[in-house]
Amino acid sequence: MTAAVFRLALVPGVNPDRWLRVWQQRLPDVPVELVHTSPGDAEAVLRSGGADVALVRLPVVGDDLSTISLYTEATVVVVPKDHVVSVVEEVDAADLDDETLLVPLDDQLHWTDPPGTPFAGDPIPTTADAIDLVAAGIGVLVVPQSLGRLHQRRGLTARLVRDAPGSAVGLAWVTDRYDDLTEEIIGIVRGRTATSSRGRGAPPAPEPTVRGRKPGGSGKGAAASGKGGGGSTTGASGKGKGAGKGGSARSSSTRSSKRPNPRKPRPGR
Repeated sequence: MTAAVFRLALVPGVNPDRWLRVWQQRLPDVPVELVHTSPGDAEAVLRSGGADVALVRLPVVGDDLSTISLYTEATVVVVPKDHVVSVVEEVDAADLDDETLLVPLDDQLHWTDPPGTPFAGDPIPTTADAIDLVAAGIGVLVVPQSLGRLHQRRGLTARLVRDAPGSAVGLAWVTDRYDDLTEEIIGIVRGRTATSSRGRGAPPAPEPTVRGRKPGGSGKGAAASGKGGGGSTTGASGKGKGAGKGGSARSSSTRSSKRPNPRKPRPGR
Protein backbone atom coordinates (compact mmCIF):
# COMPACT_ATOMS: atom_id res chain seq x y z
CA MET A 1 0.00 0.00 0.00
CA THR A 2 1.33 3.44 -0.95
CA ALA A 3 2.25 5.62 2.02
CA ALA A 4 0.82 9.08 2.57
CA VAL A 5 2.28 11.97 0.60
CA PHE A 6 5.13 13.92 2.22
CA ARG A 7 4.69 17.66 1.59
CA LEU A 8 7.73 19.89 1.24
CA ALA A 9 7.20 23.66 1.11
CA LEU A 10 9.67 25.78 -0.88
CA VAL A 11 10.42 29.49 -0.99
CA PRO A 12 11.59 31.01 -4.30
CA GLY A 13 15.17 30.33 -5.30
CA VAL A 14 15.66 27.17 -3.21
CA ASN A 15 16.37 24.06 -5.31
CA PRO A 16 15.75 20.70 -3.55
CA ASP A 17 16.50 18.43 -6.55
CA ARG A 18 19.59 16.70 -5.12
CA TRP A 19 17.73 15.89 -1.87
CA LEU A 20 14.65 14.65 -3.70
CA ARG A 21 16.77 12.19 -5.70
CA VAL A 22 18.10 10.68 -2.47
CA TRP A 23 14.59 10.56 -1.00
CA GLN A 24 13.30 8.65 -4.03
CA GLN A 25 16.10 6.09 -3.67
CA ARG A 26 15.46 5.49 0.04
CA LEU A 27 11.68 5.84 0.20
CA PRO A 28 10.31 5.02 -3.27
CA ASP A 29 6.87 4.28 -1.79
CA VAL A 30 6.50 7.78 -0.25
CA PRO A 31 5.80 10.43 -2.91
CA VAL A 32 6.84 14.04 -2.26
CA GLU A 33 4.51 16.92 -3.04
CA LEU A 34 6.16 20.33 -3.51
CA VAL A 35 4.26 23.26 -2.02
CA HIS A 36 5.48 26.58 -3.45
CA THR A 37 5.06 29.52 -1.12
CA SER A 38 6.35 33.04 -0.60
CA PRO A 39 8.95 33.64 2.15
CA GLY A 40 6.39 35.58 4.18
CA ASP A 41 3.82 32.77 4.05
CA ALA A 42 6.11 29.77 4.68
CA GLU A 43 5.64 29.77 8.46
CA ALA A 44 1.86 29.98 8.15
CA VAL A 45 1.86 27.07 5.69
CA LEU A 46 3.73 24.93 8.22
CA ARG A 47 1.50 25.85 11.14
CA SER A 48 -1.68 25.22 9.19
CA GLY A 49 -0.55 21.75 8.16
CA GLY A 50 -0.17 22.71 4.51
CA ALA A 51 3.32 21.19 4.54
CA ASP A 52 5.22 18.73 6.71
CA VAL A 53 8.53 20.60 6.45
CA ALA A 54 9.73 23.69 4.59
CA LEU A 55 12.93 24.95 3.02
CA VAL A 56 12.93 28.57 4.13
CA ARG A 57 15.11 31.63 4.49
CA LEU A 58 16.24 32.09 8.05
CA PRO A 59 15.45 33.22 10.62
CA VAL A 60 11.88 32.09 11.22
CA VAL A 61 9.79 33.46 14.05
CA GLY A 62 8.09 31.36 16.74
CA ASP A 63 9.09 28.95 19.50
CA ASP A 64 6.76 26.32 18.02
CA LEU A 65 9.04 25.90 14.99
CA SER A 66 12.35 24.04 14.86
CA THR A 67 15.01 24.77 12.25
CA ILE A 68 18.43 23.65 11.09
CA SER A 69 20.67 25.87 8.97
CA LEU A 70 21.83 24.34 5.67
CA TYR A 71 23.89 26.96 3.82
CA THR A 72 24.29 30.70 3.26
CA GLU A 73 23.95 32.18 -0.20
CA ALA A 74 26.18 34.83 -1.67
CA THR A 75 24.61 38.18 -2.59
CA VAL A 76 24.47 39.81 -6.02
CA VAL A 77 23.46 43.15 -7.47
CA VAL A 78 21.20 43.03 -10.53
CA VAL A 79 21.92 45.79 -13.07
CA PRO A 80 21.39 46.48 -16.78
CA LYS A 81 24.06 44.88 -18.99
CA ASP A 82 25.43 48.28 -19.99
CA HIS A 83 25.88 49.35 -16.35
CA VAL A 84 29.38 50.35 -15.25
CA VAL A 85 29.68 47.49 -12.72
CA SER A 86 29.08 44.91 -15.45
CA VAL A 87 32.74 45.19 -16.54
CA VAL A 88 33.96 43.48 -13.34
CA GLU A 89 33.14 40.12 -11.70
CA GLU A 90 32.69 41.41 -8.13
CA VAL A 91 32.01 44.75 -6.47
CA ASP A 92 32.09 46.21 -2.97
CA ALA A 93 29.04 47.74 -1.35
CA ALA A 94 30.74 51.15 -1.60
CA ASP A 95 30.66 50.84 -5.40
CA LEU A 96 26.87 51.17 -5.19
CA ASP A 97 26.81 54.39 -3.16
CA ASP A 98 25.74 56.48 -6.15
CA GLU A 99 22.93 54.13 -7.16
CA THR A 100 19.20 54.15 -6.45
CA LEU A 101 18.59 51.02 -4.40
CA LEU A 102 15.34 49.12 -4.95
CA VAL A 103 14.13 47.24 -1.86
CA PRO A 104 10.89 45.24 -2.36
CA LEU A 105 8.51 44.34 0.45
CA ASP A 106 9.55 40.68 0.16
CA ASP A 107 13.25 41.57 0.58
CA GLN A 108 15.24 38.63 2.01
CA LEU A 109 18.52 40.34 2.94
CA HIS A 110 17.25 42.70 5.65
CA TRP A 111 20.35 44.83 5.17
CA THR A 112 20.43 47.31 8.06
CA ASP A 113 22.90 49.71 6.42
CA PRO A 114 22.58 49.27 2.65
CA PRO A 115 24.49 51.41 0.15
CA GLY A 116 22.98 53.89 -2.28
CA THR A 117 19.89 56.06 -2.10
CA PRO A 118 16.53 54.46 -1.25
CA PHE A 119 13.93 54.43 -4.01
CA ALA A 120 11.54 57.36 -3.46
CA GLY A 121 8.56 55.95 -5.33
CA ASP A 122 5.68 53.79 -4.14
CA PRO A 123 6.49 50.63 -2.16
CA ILE A 124 7.63 47.79 -4.41
CA PRO A 125 5.47 44.72 -3.66
CA THR A 126 7.70 41.90 -4.90
CA THR A 127 11.15 41.05 -6.16
CA ALA A 128 9.67 40.47 -9.61
CA ASP A 129 8.33 44.05 -9.59
CA ALA A 130 11.77 45.32 -8.59
CA ILE A 131 13.32 43.44 -11.52
CA ASP A 132 10.94 45.30 -13.85
CA LEU A 133 12.22 48.59 -12.43
CA VAL A 134 15.84 47.53 -12.95
CA ALA A 135 15.05 46.70 -16.58
CA ALA A 136 13.50 50.18 -16.93
CA GLY A 137 16.70 51.79 -15.64
CA ILE A 138 15.12 53.07 -12.41
CA GLY A 139 17.66 51.56 -10.00
CA VAL A 140 19.58 48.47 -8.94
CA LEU A 141 18.49 45.48 -6.86
CA VAL A 142 20.54 43.50 -4.32
CA VAL A 143 19.29 39.93 -3.75
CA PRO A 144 20.44 36.42 -2.81
CA GLN A 145 22.23 34.82 -5.75
CA SER A 146 19.55 32.19 -6.39
CA LEU A 147 16.88 34.88 -6.72
CA GLY A 148 19.09 36.72 -9.19
CA ARG A 149 19.22 33.56 -11.28
CA LEU A 150 15.50 32.91 -10.87
CA HIS A 151 14.65 36.36 -12.26
CA GLN A 152 17.34 36.42 -14.92
CA ARG A 153 16.24 38.04 -18.14
CA ARG A 154 17.69 39.41 -21.33
CA GLY A 155 19.28 42.82 -20.90
CA LEU A 156 20.15 42.29 -17.20
CA THR A 157 23.20 40.86 -15.47
CA ALA A 158 24.28 40.16 -11.89
CA ARG A 159 27.57 40.72 -10.07
CA LEU A 160 28.69 39.46 -6.65
CA VAL A 161 28.75 41.97 -3.80
CA ARG A 162 31.69 40.92 -1.64
CA ASP A 163 30.78 42.57 1.66
CA ALA A 164 26.99 42.30 1.54
CA PRO A 165 25.17 40.10 4.08
CA GLY A 166 24.33 36.60 2.92
CA SER A 167 20.99 34.82 3.00
CA ALA A 168 20.79 31.69 5.16
CA VAL A 169 18.62 28.78 3.97
CA GLY A 170 17.33 26.18 6.40
CA LEU A 171 14.85 23.39 6.99
CA ALA A 172 11.91 24.14 9.30
CA TRP A 173 9.12 22.07 10.83
CA VAL A 174 6.53 22.29 13.61
CA THR A 175 8.28 20.85 16.66
CA ASP A 176 5.27 18.91 17.98
CA ARG A 177 4.73 17.16 14.62
CA TYR A 178 8.17 15.60 14.42
CA ASP A 179 8.01 12.01 13.08
CA ASP A 180 10.14 9.42 11.28
CA LEU A 181 9.65 11.07 7.87
CA THR A 182 10.85 14.37 9.31
CA GLU A 183 13.87 12.51 10.66
CA GLU A 184 14.44 11.08 7.18
CA ILE A 185 14.51 14.46 5.42
CA ILE A 186 16.78 15.88 8.13
CA GLY A 187 19.23 13.05 7.55
CA ILE A 188 19.13 13.59 3.78
CA VAL A 189 19.75 17.35 3.85
CA ARG A 190 22.55 16.82 6.38
CA GLY A 191 24.20 14.30 4.10
CA ARG A 192 23.78 11.15 6.18
CA THR A 193 24.36 7.92 4.28
CA ALA A 194 21.68 5.25 4.10
CA THR A 195 23.52 3.14 6.67
CA SER A 196 23.70 5.99 9.17
CA SER A 197 20.14 7.18 8.62
CA ARG A 198 17.78 6.96 11.59
CA GLY A 199 14.57 7.53 9.63
CA ARG A 200 12.16 5.16 7.92
CA GLY A 201 14.53 4.64 4.98
CA ALA A 202 17.32 3.22 7.15
CA PRO A 203 18.37 -0.32 6.10
CA PRO A 204 17.57 -3.19 8.50
CA ALA A 205 20.23 -4.05 11.06
CA PRO A 206 22.40 -7.03 10.02
CA GLU A 207 21.81 -10.38 11.75
CA PRO A 208 24.22 -10.72 14.69
CA THR A 209 26.95 -13.33 14.26
CA VAL A 210 27.90 -15.51 17.25
CA ARG A 211 31.63 -16.06 17.43
CA GLY A 212 32.57 -19.43 15.95
CA ARG A 213 29.06 -20.03 14.62
CA LYS A 214 27.48 -19.22 11.27
CA PRO A 215 24.45 -16.90 11.34
CA GLY A 216 21.29 -18.96 11.71
CA GLY A 217 23.13 -22.20 12.68
CA SER A 218 22.39 -24.10 15.87
CA GLY A 219 26.03 -24.85 16.57
CA LYS A 220 25.15 -28.42 17.68
CA GLY A 221 26.78 -30.24 14.78
CA ALA A 222 30.35 -29.55 15.85
CA ALA A 223 29.70 -30.78 19.40
CA ALA A 224 28.07 -33.99 18.17
CA SER A 225 30.99 -34.94 15.95
CA GLY A 226 33.24 -35.79 18.92
CA LYS A 227 30.93 -38.39 20.50
CA GLY A 228 31.26 -42.19 19.98
CA GLY A 229 32.60 -42.10 16.46
CA GLY A 230 33.75 -45.72 15.84
CA GLY A 231 37.23 -45.51 17.31
CA SER A 232 38.24 -42.12 15.92
CA THR A 233 40.19 -39.67 18.03
CA THR A 234 39.75 -35.93 18.33
CA GLY A 235 43.31 -35.08 17.44
CA ALA A 236 46.90 -36.17 17.15
CA SER A 237 47.30 -36.09 20.92
CA GLY A 238 44.97 -39.09 21.34
CA LYS A 239 43.22 -37.56 24.32
CA GLY A 240 39.70 -37.55 22.93
CA LYS A 241 36.80 -39.64 24.13
CA GLY A 242 35.91 -40.89 20.68
CA ALA A 243 37.81 -44.26 20.78
CA GLY A 244 35.50 -47.26 20.48
CA LYS A 245 35.13 -49.89 23.21
CA GLY A 246 38.16 -52.17 23.55
CA GLY A 247 40.27 -49.87 21.45
CA SER A 248 43.42 -48.12 22.62
CA ALA A 249 43.29 -44.42 23.13
CA ARG A 250 46.89 -44.17 21.94
CA SER A 251 47.44 -43.18 18.37
CA SER A 252 49.25 -45.50 15.97
CA SER A 253 52.17 -43.13 15.82
CA THR A 254 52.64 -43.51 19.60
CA ARG A 255 52.67 -47.35 19.46
CA SER A 256 55.09 -47.52 16.59
CA SER A 257 57.53 -45.23 18.31
CA LYS A 258 58.04 -47.79 21.14
CA ARG A 259 58.82 -50.87 18.96
CA PRO A 260 62.44 -52.10 19.25
CA ASN A 261 64.72 -51.17 16.42
CA PRO A 262 65.67 -54.46 14.66
CA ARG A 263 68.93 -53.00 13.51
CA LYS A 264 70.10 -52.14 17.00
CA PRO A 265 72.26 -54.99 18.55
CA ARG A 266 70.76 -56.51 21.68
CA PRO A 267 72.73 -56.47 24.93
CA GLY A 268 74.94 -59.49 25.49
CA ARG A 269 75.73 -60.12 21.79
